[in-house]
Amino acid sequence: MTGPTGRAMPSADPHPARWWRTLPDGRLRCELCPRRCTLREGQRGFCFVRARVGDAIVLTTYGRSSGFVLDPIEKKPLAHVLPGSTILSFGTAGCNLACKYCQNWEISTSRDIDTLTAPATPQALAAAASDAGAAGVAFTYNDPVIFAEYAIDTAAACREAGLASVAVSAGWISPEPCTELFGAVDAANIDLKGFTDDFYRRVTGARLTDVLDTLTRVRALGTWLEITTLLIPGRNDSDAEIAAECAWIAAELGAEVPVHFSAFHPAHRMRETPRTPASTLERARAIARDAGLAHVYLGNVRTRDGASTRCAGCGTLLVDRESYRVTDYRITSEGACPQCGRRVPGLWDPAGPPPAAGQWLPRRVAVGV
Repeated sequence: MTGPTGRAMPSADPHPARWWRTLPDGRLRCELCPRRCTLREGQRGFCFVRARVGDAIVLTTYGRSSGFVLDPIEKKPLAHVLPGSTILSFGTAGCNLACKYCQNWEISTSRDIDTLTAPATPQALAAAASDAGAAGVAFTYNDPVIFAEYAIDTAAACREAGLASVAVSAGWISPEPCTELFGAVDAANIDLKGFTDDFYRRVTGARLTDVLDTLTRVRALGTWLEITTLLIPGRNDSDAEIAAECAWIAAELGAEVPVHFSAFHPAHRMRETPRTPASTLERARAIARDAGLAHVYLGNVRTRDGASTRCAGCGTLLVDRESYRVTDYRITSEGACPQCGRRVPGLWDPAGPPPAAGQWLPRRVAVGV
């Protein structure tokens, strides 16, 4: 089998895909995401990685990655999941969105199968994470939605090994696979990229309503959920839009769902757009707090208290961070505030963070097949 450039596909057999159906005219329709690509023989979906071979759709990137990196879990970003721990992060190639500002565009827009130079089975990934002393595995860099079969199997392997699994996603997925993918992982950070249909359509190629449906579905599953919004100057950073987003989160998901506002850095097809100033993130945090949100974090900039976790009841500092490094940790072994006893929502290790939490730089690791 060859790719669109004529290059040979990986030697491993393509993996049977799920969530598709045959149409009356003989085309096959992928039903993984709302894009609903319809394929004739030899065609690929928008995401590039799901292709028609004969009378079936296959996932061409199962068991293959663009590389494996040990990261701080705070970098995903996750503030209420095993603070100070490390996690084995990996992605594949392709994406079902078309974000003009993608920070990982070399991977997400890749149409060259040679991007996928690192093979690994789900069991090998879990073993590598365990051997490295990581808390688990994160599906990131590109969206795990498009390699959902691989992610689900890896999450199962992690669970068998006593490890956590984390999905970092834009959340543009159909209801049935949404339940299966996000029901398989322990935690998810979902990008809520903006809060208008116009922004989603013009800048990402997706639809806001589908992502809101994913957020409510993931919350109902009981999977730990955090949300990230990258604020882009002049695009999605108005007071009105931020206020509308925060009001929706408080009403539909709950006031204690952690929300991360991150600064935009010029990338991909938006290199002329300026960086987001720290003052915009501070303003967004003030709006979020006015809406009643209890846990608001600021990313990609250095701001006072922007990465700290505080008790939603008494305001006691619970987890202090410098960049991705935990510098102070006060949550009790029962997951509560030591000052007032209020439960702190999240996934906590009763033993607290590792002794040397964050005292290293992200590094690539080799994973055996």
